[in-house]
Amino acid sequence: MASVGASLSRNVDRESTKSVVRYVRVSAHKARPVLNQIRNLSVARAEEILAFSERSVSEVISNCLNSAIANAGNNNGIPREELFVSECFADEGPTLKRFRPRARGRATSIFKRTCHLTVVVSRYTEEEIESLQAHAELKGHRNNFEAGEELVEEDQSKEAKSKKKKSRSSKEEVPEEEVLEEEAEEAIEEEVLEEEVLEEEVLEEEVLEEEAVEEEEVPEEEVLEEQNEEQNEKEAN
Repeated sequence: MASVGASLSRNVDRESTKSVVRYVRVSAHKARPVLNQIRNLSVARAEEILAFSERSVSEVISNCLNSAIANAGNNNGIPREELFVSECFADEGPTLKRFRPRARGRATSIFKRTCHLTVVVSRYTEEEIESLQAHAELKGHRNNFEAGEELVEEDQSKEAKSKKKKSRSSKEEVPEEEVLEEEAEEAIEEEVLEEEVLEEEVLEEEVLEEEAVEEEEVPEEEVLEEQNEEQNEKEAN
């Protein structure tokens, strides 16, 4: 719920619940700036501020606030959505006096201060609750409008990305076709080369066979001639 600040009406009897934490080992001077940040704020907003505060006392104040919220819910039956921090203050507690040894046998005093924290939560009036609900609805409509604009921008960006992808894919398809054509041409050239090699091998084998046949035929003719010569010599004798 949003903070109401100065819009809260002071002269109204409200249902209130308080929580007190005593003897906190922090000085009231250090606790008051944190309490000033959550005064007159809704419970949800006060919890957010305390959760992200860098001061160590904020944890103690947060526990005190949660105790007051629990008291309002258990004792008075007030839902936390209708509560805000109406009062919060820090009172000085007892001071612990200690001593620190110093040079030449002297001692200086140390004051360890404490404080008492009080947080009071009250209920919004019906008029304030209605105004807060109207403010939340307006804020929700604004958020919805902004979300709608963001959705439109996302859709436009998605469409642009899809168009870019399509254009890239169309550009990439042309090189793929060219690559396929080149591969087909290379395959055809390889087949032609293989056929030529096979033809050369066949021709070489035929030539070798013819040479072998000629070599075999030559000795037979010589043998016949020798036989004829021998017969002629015998007849002559």
